[in-house]
Amino acid sequence: MAFQIGDLTVSGGAGLAPMAGVTDAAMRLLCHEQGAAWAVSEMLSAKGWVFSQGKNRNALDLLKRLPGEGVAGLQLFGSEPAYIAEAARQLENVGFQFFDLNFGCPAPKITGNGEGSAMMREPRRIGAVVRALADATRLPVTAKIRSGWDADSINAVEVAQICADSGARAIAVHARTRMQQYSGSADWSVIRAVKRAVSVPVFGNGDVRCGADALRMLDETGCDAVIVGRAAQGNPWVFREIAAAMQGRTAPPATPVERVDMAIRHFELERQLFGDTAAVLQMRKHIAWYVHGLRGASRFRERVNRMYGAEAVLEALGAFKAEQEE
Repeated sequence: MAFQIGDLTVSGGAGLAPMAGVTDAAMRLLCHEQGAAWAVSEMLSAKGWVFSQGKNRNALDLLKRLPGEGVAGLQLFGSEPAYIAEAARQLENVGFQFFDLNFGCPAPKITGNGEGSAMMREPRRIGAVVRALADATRLPVTAKIRSGWDADSINAVEVAQICADSGARAIAVHARTRMQQYSGSADWSVIRAVKRAVSVPVFGNGDVRCGADALRMLDETGCDAVIVGRAAQGNPWVFREIAAAMQGRTAPPATPVERVDMAIRHFELERQLFGDTAAVLQMRKHIAWYVHGLRGASRFRERVNRMYGAEAVLEALGAFKAEQEE
């Protein structure tokens, strides 16, 4: 079932969660093709963008898009409203359909600067940042939050209400605290509580690994949609599986050959976006995810990780595909 993020209509299903170093244009395109209803980019520092005057190569790479991508949001992070607003004014027309604010990243280098999930300890500042972005752009604004900073400060409901009151048109809830990072189990009751507390769409995140998980989260929490992060690494077919489950069908799992073919296509897209050298380095983790559990995967992964030439990697992938066909 479709829903609205402001004046943006998004088809029902599952979205691709933002992941640093992962959800670039290539990853987003492949997930969209397999049924992802929308996606969110890697996070971009608003302050860093403004200070670099748009000349930082890494930041510019985050803005790249590919033909065929579906709906995608550009994720910004920062704790200073003025920089968030200025970055939005400069980036409003680069090709994304909405802005997303990161209040969930648990990485020490981010939280150490008072950003990402460290903002969960400062709800009023979150409100100021959301309001500054909403006032600075015509695009819809969404926010990604966590359950809280730690088990003694579960404040997702309060933060979600502040976000909605400050102009956020949808809220994604990763049902873990910052101190959990990505460990332990997600507490879906937090998502249910947020959904009951706000009138904007709520997206559930945490421990959705398959179609059955997605259906269970939707049923238990009442959230409007689910977003998938780590379960999509090396597995864009998870969106096909979720879409099928929502229609009462079962989607076949990807075969070993399909998994290697997807790794090859992913690699070619990375080359198109960033050139051979960067693509080889970027794809090491993706290739490991694609081939995980296949016959000879460990040996193959070690071999690829020693390669620096694009053609050598492609040749190795071709040979590994032939092994799987046998």
